[in-house]
Amino acid sequence: MKNRVLALILIPFLLFYSAEPILADEKEERMWQDESIYFIMVDRFANGDSTNDLDSDITDPRAYQGGDFKGINEKLDYIQDMGFTAIWLTPVFDNMEKGYHGYWINDFYNTDEHFGTLDEFKNLVEEAHSRDMKVILDFVVNHVGYDHPWLEDPSKQDWFHEDIGAVNWSDPESYQNGWIYGLPDLNTENEEVKEYIFDAAKWWIEETNIDGYRLDTVRHVPQEFWSEFSTEVKSVKDNFYLIGEIFDKDPRGIEAYTGLGIDGFVDFPLNEELRSVFQHVDVSMDRLPNYWKYSETFYEDPYLMGNFIDNHDMSRFTMLAEQNNMFPPTRWKQAITYMYTIPGIPIVYYGSEIALNGGEDPDNRRLMNFNTDEELIEYIGDVGQLRQELPALTRGTIELLGEDKGMLVYKREYEDETIVVAINDSSETKTIVVNATSLENNKELKGLLNGDFIRENNGEYSITLDRETSEIYALTEKSGINIGFILALAAVYIVFLGFMYMAWKRGKKRKSEQ
Repeated sequence: MKNRVLALILIPFLLFYSAEPILADEKEERMWQDESIYFIMVDRFANGDSTNDLDSDITDPRAYQGGDFKGINEKLDYIQDMGFTAIWLTPVFDNMEKGYHGYWINDFYNTDEHFGTLDEFKNLVEEAHSRDMKVILDFVVNHVGYDHPWLEDPSKQDWFHEDIGAVNWSDPESYQNGWIYGLPDLNTENEEVKEYIFDAAKWWIEETNIDGYRLDTVRHVPQEFWSEFSTEVKSVKDNFYLIGEIFDKDPRGIEAYTGLGIDGFVDFPLNEELRSVFQHVDVSMDRLPNYWKYSETFYEDPYLMGNFIDNHDMSRFTMLAEQNNMFPPTRWKQAITYMYTIPGIPIVYYGSEIALNGGEDPDNRRLMNFNTDEELIEYIGDVGQLRQELPALTRGTIELLGEDKGMLVYKREYEDETIVVAINDSSETKTIVVNATSLENNKELKGLLNGDFIRENNGEYSITLDRETSEIYALTEKSGINIGFILALAAVYIVFLGFMYMAWKRGKKRKSEQ
């Protein structure tokens, strides 16, 4: 009896939800430009196994602090719930003393004992893959740790460039051969060195089934090396992704390394624009669409570039916001909305989702705190989910629709899907009117974050947003009264009430017969 009543109550709600419009067709096969990456400094994220803490010291920002593979494994659901489809890990290889960050490599074929065993790393990759998440590993070929055993091996003296500091950043010979911060610079022109690095890079793919490499210090290694490297590693696994790091604020500095098999690069020029615009309000946003046009002339595939606001080598964006007397979570929401809805792969540095603070290295590498307010976490999850569901946000064209002193409106189009993004990053309510010729007549914009509806009126769409808010709209058919749905709903309720009346009468009859 109870089950029948429950079923009848649920029917109207099922009918209601089935009447919601479908915004996108079934997703196509996933491409790298569809991913969203969560960037983790392994030692500073989550401690899942205290037995490998060894000489860890959470009071020393330059010491190991306990993060490990098991800790990341335990937080995969947390990461996925925010909409991320891939994780990027700082180097996991065995490092020199206090090499918590992973960039002072001691052994290319072993994991760092503070992080866990090779089997534990393999298990992490398997668990990520079981959630349909990819794993990108940071790989360093330019240098090794300060006290690497090769330095004392007479047979490997020609494995290193001469011990001269990289001092002239305009001279390729200096920044490609010089020792950066005193780190022994590998002679990647040496055939033995190349073979060793190629073999190690391929071994990790074969042994652990990772999905990509983030390539550290790309500009400090000759272009010829990268061309060979990419050919070698991509021969092991189909669709293996290479994203390079070139610290240059001008796209022309990155352009020199395109066409070498590196799929994309972390976009430092874009990072400069994002941090400049979003750290405070009332900044003209013209520079952002101008950057679209400028950068696309230099990059091989702008959709495979890595969009980021924070990383482990710069002060946290939260600190910039606080220095401007801004509320960091709001600043983050605005910046995240933009970064997720333009061409490129969003990369979010761990802790950004809780507006983690921090200055220069190592202060920007604080321990993650999981006991915080979840409002920003939920917002990132909402935007991340939309990015997964709407192909226009990952594959579509991009076109400016309007800008007004801190408010920006643009559209993304892919096949029959049109998405409009509006960001009001000013200190007052603003309106931008979009001519219907830029969209379509007799349609409406349905807000996917806040549920707003904007109907075309006299050939215009009037988009109004409160200060420091954003909305992502889908262009849909105008909604109206669904007569068929209302009649069906009425019929269900009539049947339901009739059923309840009959049940009541039967119950009353039984009582009178007793």
